[in-house]
Amino acid sequence: MATNDSGSEQDPASDDRANYDYRGEVVRPELRDDLADLVDGQVRFDNYSRQLYATDASAYEMTPIGVVFPTSTADVSAVVEYCADRDIPVLPRGGGTSLAGQTVNEAVVLDFTRHMDSVLAIDPDGRRARAQAGTVLAEFNEALIPHGLKFAPDPSTANRSALGGAIGNNTTGAHSLKYGKTDAYVEELEVVLADSTVTRLGETPIDEVYERADPEGDLEERLYAEALRIIEEESEAVAEAFPSIKRNVSGYNLDVLVEQAHAVANGDRETLNLAKLIVGSEGTLAIVTEAEVSLEPLPETKAIGLLTYDGLVEAMEDVGPILEHDPAAVEVLDGVLLDLARSLEEFKDVVGILPERTDTFLLVEFYAEGEADARQKVEGLLDDRVGDIAFEGLEAYEEAEQAAFWKMRKASTPILLSRTTNAKHIAFIEDVAVPPEHLPEYIADFQNVFEEHDTFGSFYAHAGPGCIHVRPLINTKETEGVERMESISDAATDLAVKYGGSVSGEHGDGRARTQWNRKLYGEHLWEVFRGLKTAADPDWLLNPGSVCGDWDMTQNLRFDPDYEFDAGFEPELDWDNENEFQGMAELCHGCGGCRGGQSTTGGVMCPTYRASQEEIQSTRGRANLLRQAMSGDLPESEQFDLAFMHEVMDMCIGCKGCSVDCPSEVDMAKLKVEVENAYHERHGTSLRTRAFGHIDRLSAVGSALAPVTNWVTRIPGGRTALERLGGIASERSLPKFHRESLVDWFTDRGGPQVPPQEAERKVLLFPDTYTNYNKPGAGKNAVEVLEAAGCHVQIPDGTGGSGRPPLSKGLIEKARADAERNVDILAPRLADDWDAVVVEPSDAAMFQSDYPDLLDGKAVRTVAANTYGVCEYLDVFRLVEHLPTDAEGSLTYHGHCHQKALKKDHHAVGVLRRVGYRVDPLDSGCCGMAGSFGYEAEHYSMSRAIGKILFDQIEASNGEQVVAPGASCRTQLGDEYNDGILHPVEALAAALT
Repeated sequence: MATNDSGSEQDPASDDRANYDYRGEVVRPELRDDLADLVDGQVRFDNYSRQLYATDASAYEMTPIGVVFPTSTADVSAVVEYCADRDIPVLPRGGGTSLAGQTVNEAVVLDFTRHMDSVLAIDPDGRRARAQAGTVLAEFNEALIPHGLKFAPDPSTANRSALGGAIGNNTTGAHSLKYGKTDAYVEELEVVLADSTVTRLGETPIDEVYERADPEGDLEERLYAEALRIIEEESEAVAEAFPSIKRNVSGYNLDVLVEQAHAVANGDRETLNLAKLIVGSEGTLAIVTEAEVSLEPLPETKAIGLLTYDGLVEAMEDVGPILEHDPAAVEVLDGVLLDLARSLEEFKDVVGILPERTDTFLLVEFYAEGEADARQKVEGLLDDRVGDIAFEGLEAYEEAEQAAFWKMRKASTPILLSRTTNAKHIAFIEDVAVPPEHLPEYIADFQNVFEEHDTFGSFYAHAGPGCIHVRPLINTKETEGVERMESISDAATDLAVKYGGSVSGEHGDGRARTQWNRKLYGEHLWEVFRGLKTAADPDWLLNPGSVCGDWDMTQNLRFDPDYEFDAGFEPELDWDNENEFQGMAELCHGCGGCRGGQSTTGGVMCPTYRASQEEIQSTRGRANLLRQAMSGDLPESEQFDLAFMHEVMDMCIGCKGCSVDCPSEVDMAKLKVEVENAYHERHGTSLRTRAFGHIDRLSAVGSALAPVTNWVTRIPGGRTALERLGGIASERSLPKFHRESLVDWFTDRGGPQVPPQEAERKVLLFPDTYTNYNKPGAGKNAVEVLEAAGCHVQIPDGTGGSGRPPLSKGLIEKARADAERNVDILAPRLADDWDAVVVEPSDAAMFQSDYPDLLDGKAVRTVAANTYGVCEYLDVFRLVEHLPTDAEGSLTYHGHCHQKALKKDHHAVGVLRRVGYRVDPLDSGCCGMAGSFGYEAEHYSMSRAIGKILFDQIEASNGEQVVAPGASCRTQLGDEYNDGILHPVEALAAALT
């Protein structure tokens, strides 16, 4: 039996990470068992699964009855039939990225993204495609790229949003000026009706519509009958009440239905398409399982003109004239966000592109037929608008320049979502849309609303179609904040009505806006909506409450006045934010960025989710369960017990990807360290955890006894015994020990070779544990390269491990002791014009980023500021220019997660290129080893599954040699490719002439 990291015993062979059996109490086991007998997909009613689906990207939280992962339309029909017979609500769900709360409900949740996620057919000539409801939009578009086509609606969450969600929400995107909403592209839907009937809705001859219509018939016949009744009796009311704007997704799509009917009456068409009526209904009229959609050609060329203004209202006055130039997108960012962006390291440089006096800018993108056409459009815009209201215009034709402009616009989301106070920028009125010509008055009125409610927010996003995102700062943990939230929403609805707009121009009704549809459309149309709902779903069991139901926007908030938070322990690390540990534990807002697929997004986050496709293995899933455990949503008996540690925290591999890739910068790796440390204090520490945490001492012994220590693992049965006794995977190759350590070698060679008085710089090369005892060759190469670059190199006496291994195992006391020792040794010399350089990137990151979490004071800040990875050091101080090199060949470069999290991964690529190598840097995630994780028997299969994603990227690369700075990475890659994986400094040493 293997010992897991929390100290329990389990059989590694039974640990199938593709089919989790979550622990904890199962609610309504008879319901779970009945559904499990009916469907081929998984059925989960345990506490963890229910809590995972209690939230989405909105401000709301509501625990579902259970979760089903259907494999087919037959599964969906079986669930609906069973639930209909027992008056149990059902909720279809895609990526859970909804901002209005329409994907949380007390219902049986159907998650389509696990199994029903395939592109079924592509017809390039007809510009059509058919796909299942769970297909991720970005992956859908990736399949269309070879055909030069795309599904046009482009929400910012496309890398995790599902096609079914786009249909349920009537999704738009930044380019809605050109493409409109999803309803324009839906041609046919396969749906499951509320009585479990499976049918297809699409273009139907009008005569056939009348034949099918029967208000006393089955549900499909009632749906047709009610659609005809609305056309015949309510067309005038619909035309009068529905706003005439590009962006309106509030209520049901009655305007589209009436427009079709008018076209039929005028002889312009001969069919009705009730699929259009299902679009935007948020799963309340039918459950979409499959869709046929029309497609658009990819734009040949794009170009951007960026206009700068002295104020927001002035910029809004310019939107109308800009629209006369027929842009594809017009996006705005105001002074509040620009000022914040200037103060953040990540955005400071890109915002620096703007003229100094810029308060607001409009990003105007054009699609064009070639570069000449693109330049003509941009120059025409700037000639027309600069000097009138806009005081300056910038142009971008190259892809990198355009990406920089878009990065400024997209900076708004991470800035707003990174707040760790109790007050947060909540999405509940961010979606109001008005005719663009009314934007100046609307913005001015909205600013007055903020003043009246003693709060503020920023204005950004889709100025072209008149949908400006606004997120007021609200503390819903206080009664006053909840009241303010509703009052602001009421005022926003009044403004929408006043200016002929909509309360939802993009994100739907859900829990946030359903109640305002009555005011927006009037009492009569409100009842029409409810009549349509009743015709399609007589018992109101399909996502009840949304669109025309009884939801109250102040109910079921994730954070409300009754919310309480108790970590259950005193945090040990420094949490440098407004609300410390609690602030980080509550930071995840649920956008689902951690669910983005590897094939479509790159980046680091989140490796275990990418391998398993399990919500519990996403950063969002872990963050939600951690917060829920600390706020009492999970039963007290399950808070931080062995099951919680194993199922929730254990599979976070500490890659730190979330700290940089997550829009809110949730640092789950750091949260895990605190929780594991508290767990060890309560329950003790397993032998294996102590061994990995003290690997510096064990490695010293292993090196002293080498080569005997290397022979032991080759004894027949030795690996099997090691797995059974220590939980070390028998399939994994173990690091070899060298009798002569790096420190020994350096001493024997006589120390430094470059006199300090002749040196460019003075370097203390820190002998990290792996480099010192297991890979001294890389350390020797580092000395060689640094000296060739003119550095005086010494290895400091008395240092030990960096503290990375114990910190990664939640042994904070040991990590702090290591940090104190190293800081005491290094700080005085680093303060005296020395620099610390580290070969192993995770150890370098430990000095740079983690030491300040463990210690405080000037000394630790000195060490953090003056420590570098070896390639980073050569790059930052331009020492590579002193290297006599003659490199040849091409390299495939895989960077280390911790370097990427600190945005230092580019240094190695730059250095390798400057010495002459051709380098293909992979946009890769974690290798899957993650220190000790990949050695642990119960994690071996997950480690390899994560690694498979990297292996596929390497196979697609054209490099002749793979280089990777991380020891763990080289172990994983070495097991796959039979060693031969180089550290970048080894490649540099090989290039020396």
